[in-house]
Amino acid sequence: MRPCSFPTRSWRRCFHDYFVTHLPQSSLHPDSNHKLPRDVAAPHDKSSGRQPAILSPARRDTTVVRIPLKSAKHHYGATCLRGGRPHNEDTHQAGTIEIPAFAKRQPASLTRANKLLQENGAASESGDPQVFYFGVFDGHGGAQCAEFLRDRLHTYLEESATKFHMQSSLQETQESDAGHEDVIDLQRSLVNAWKETVGGYFRRFRPQYFSIHKPTASTDEQPTAVNSIQATLMYAFLNADMDFTAAQASKHTPSLPSSTDDPVLSDRPLNDNDILSSPSRPASQNLSNKLKRPIGGQTRFQGGSTASIALISTPTPTPFWNPASPSTIVTAHCGDTRILLCRVSDGKAVPLTTNHHPSTPVEATRLRRFAATFVTDSFGEERILGLANTRSFGDISSKRIGVSAEPEIRTTHVEPGEYSFLVLVSDGVTGSLEDQEIVDIVKEAKTPESASKELATFATEVAGIRSDNATAVVVRLGGWERRGEGGGGSIGTKEVRDWKRVQADDPRSSRQ
Repeated sequence: MRPCSFPTRSWRRCFHDYFVTHLPQSSLHPDSNHKLPRDVAAPHDKSSGRQPAILSPARRDTTVVRIPLKSAKHHYGATCLRGGRPHNEDTHQAGTIEIPAFAKRQPASLTRANKLLQENGAASESGDPQVFYFGVFDGHGGAQCAEFLRDRLHTYLEESATKFHMQSSLQETQESDAGHEDVIDLQRSLVNAWKETVGGYFRRFRPQYFSIHKPTASTDEQPTAVNSIQATLMYAFLNADMDFTAAQASKHTPSLPSSTDDPVLSDRPLNDNDILSSPSRPASQNLSNKLKRPIGGQTRFQGGSTASIALISTPTPTPFWNPASPSTIVTAHCGDTRILLCRVSDGKAVPLTTNHHPSTPVEATRLRRFAATFVTDSFGEERILGLANTRSFGDISSKRIGVSAEPEIRTTHVEPGEYSFLVLVSDGVTGSLEDQEIVDIVKEAKTPESASKELATFATEVAGIRSDNATAVVVRLGGWERRGEGGGGSIGTKEVRDWKRVQADDPRSSRQ
């Protein structure tokens, strides 16, 4: 596992970019799969105190080992290409995180059948199987923000789950309001920090899934649990964006020289290349320690990053890629990176995200009263202050008009073998290919690893010299072996893809 790329505290760990599973005793020697010697073939570091859920009661012929996820080509594949850009500003992440399970609980009959399994120590310290984490981050204006999200966003999620006292959906816990007031205070404090630090759009900020605002009688919206996975994700995204934004605004740029060596909070007008209007605001005291973290380099970073993450939780220790295992997928997304599922029954692409662009009716309505104007670029795309995305991390000069990191959150309950794979891509792929073309390319590959390579390469080739950074992440699900059955396999878009390839090879084409 690679070392952390940021200063660590005593409680902070590096990312678990591996998963734990069972192997026969005969497979314990170092081999090409897990590449770990026997003495370190343990699920996690002893300091964490967390043991994984196992598939069956302890047996002498099997043992728990950890396998690097990014080396498991039959389960996961990721490719990141520079394309026609001078630098690659995309990045991605994959592994397991330590949060309570949120999977849909099994029926009572199955739960009783597995009771003996739980009593024999077949669960982790928290009683939950592993929660898998996959993410794609598309930076713009530089890679600093995308790298910050790659290295730190999962930590914000784990910390938020602890602060919110998030409970496992698989454990029988009694309903209690203990700690709810503390959670509401955390939510209220974060919202107030946005109001006082940025203002503008955030002066009437009402984050979805937060419990500080009770739904009115005129809305059909159902209240969300204070410590739900949705509230935890919303808090983690907004808190990470607040830390990054405040850290950047506290730094100096060559155009803003200072007579002092220590960085101080800027007092320039709002939306004038920075965002902070008053260094004496009460929220500045709470942020003083966070601003000392070396977030996003030594000088002010004006760019930002989109983000799409997928969390997968299972109700049993059986991994989510097993054809007999149900699972729950929760996606959190802001920007124009994209997450797709491929349905086994008809082979169709099922999008789990929507692009946050000014042309989207929901986003246009949300921002119309705050953004002065929307402009159209030479390609016919609407932009807001030069940005194609209305939601992103960073972009401090656009925060006041509502370019926020509020995630779009969606929960999908997956039946055994219902979907064949999960795809996460950046706009360098979706700019050249439609959703159905993307899943059809993956269908033709033998492994998720080869699928990600073919997908990113094809998208870059057909885009020509205008190609953007292209990132593709492919995750195997329970129906992987049946990915070519529904809807005639991959032939539905074959003619379109062949035509795009011919156009890309034509020297007289406008793509060249």
